[in-house]
Amino acid sequence: MDVAQYDPELRRAARLMGLLTPRSTRSHGLQVRVVNAVSAAGRAVRPTPAAKDLGGGVEQLQRWLPRRDGGRVRALVVRRRPGAGQPDEGSQHGDAPSAAVLWVHGGGYAVGSPEMSVATARRLVDATGCVVVLPDYRLSVVEPYPAALHDCYDALLWLRDHAAELGARPDQLVVGGESAGGGLTAATCLLARERGEVAVAFQVPLYPMIDDRPTPSSTGSTAPVWSSVTNDAGWDAYLGPLRGTGSVPATAAPARADDLRGLPPVLTFVGDGEPFHDEVVTWTERLRAAGVRVESRVYPGCFHAFDLMAPRARVSREATAFLVEGFTRWCAELSAPQPSS
Repeated sequence: MDVAQYDPELRRAARLMGLLTPRSTRSHGLQVRVVNAVSAAGRAVRPTPAAKDLGGGVEQLQRWLPRRDGGRVRALVVRRRPGAGQPDEGSQHGDAPSAAVLWVHGGGYAVGSPEMSVATARRLVDATGCVVVLPDYRLSVVEPYPAALHDCYDALLWLRDHAAELGARPDQLVVGGESAGGGLTAATCLLARERGEVAVAFQVPLYPMIDDRPTPSSTGSTAPVWSSVTNDAGWDAYLGPLRGTGSVPATAAPARADDLRGLPPVLTFVGDGEPFHDEVVTWTERLRAAGVRVESRVYPGCFHAFDLMAPRARVSREATAFLVEGFTRWCAELSAPQPSS
């Protein structure tokens, strides 16, 4: 890893994250087990409360959503507290309902929890007054594809049916997420288009993990946070027995989709120093060619999830501003009425 290739304000984080990024499949597996064990232990010691005041008139709720197999999916709901009064200064929304957002956490499909994305959810709530639902989908180390996709899609159906109850607009459903959460965003929107049960106004897959096949940027990468080694291990775990076969569906690896017509508009960004660069750029070009509205940026000298790993860097603040501004503007412009039952 050549740290000099990264933005000067990211180099310190690149060095640190480079030390923590596994260099073999075995070490990646060990890291996944340790991270998940620590996360589970933390929740056991300090269970997530049913309701939590996040300050500034915003609250976090914990809900349990129905799963198609009879189980339940834990989810966090971040929204403005009813009766909290006017939003904070600088917000562009009033008292009218805004978007209902399904935001999917990252973690290579193998680690993570919705708590990871509460800060992002809070940012979107402050900007627009939207309601954000964050599902605790089944990780690949628990059950491979399609478990996580089914959990996200079922959560989207639940959000469709409960948006008004939560104080949001049923005709403005949004799906978004980072990394593997971005991959699940794209896959959930593909499945929604296929089934015709739920309409999505737009999608926000940030530096999404969408192609199990090698690309120039995902081959031989020693980048911090996410590299060729971790990428291969992540896809191995997520696809399970499908890995390496000719039967990988587009709802598992969305870059494999042949027909991109009719998908919701896409707001995204990616760094040019990470494994997902080429697949994201190719995918957005194909979306545009298919007539899908796309707003995207490529940030030079940036590794995977740079905005989360070094949030104070100028380039990270620029990327966050791009996200919030685009999200706010699209909330004012875009809607998608739900199909008639």
